[in-house]
Amino acid sequence: MTKFRVLLVDDEEEFVGALAERLQIRGLDARVALNGEQALHGIQDEVPDVVLLDLKMPGMDGLEVLRRLKKSHPSIQVIILTGHGSQRDAEIAQRLGAFGYLQKPVGIDEIVQILNRAHERRLADAAVGQ
Repeated sequence: MTKFRVLLVDDEEEFVGALAERLQIRGLDARVALNGEQALHGIQDEVPDVVLLDLKMPGMDGLEVLRRLKKSHPSIQVIILTGHGSQRDAEIAQRLGAFGYLQKPVGIDEIVQILNRAHERRLADAAVGQ
């Protein structure tokens, strides 16, 4: 597995910190943002390959973050990971360009698999764009 940059965006600090550690153990370069504004600000300095994004956060929600990410960095692959989503949210996320939509609880192996697939899509898109 190739090491690639993942940005985890979730307001549940304990959850997202533990997830980042588990992904780093598996060889991924995982960074954390605790809200949408922090995520958007952070990608100005270092653009991740894949973003794992919570849907329901105080302030800017995940769908707005997704909208802005895809507008400014269309090649970033975004996966929604939520405990409070609905079928309508999943449809909106897909329309906005999300690579995937996962409902919590999700096992770490499933998360790693979809992150890898999203990274493969990013590489394929980059190859086509050259």
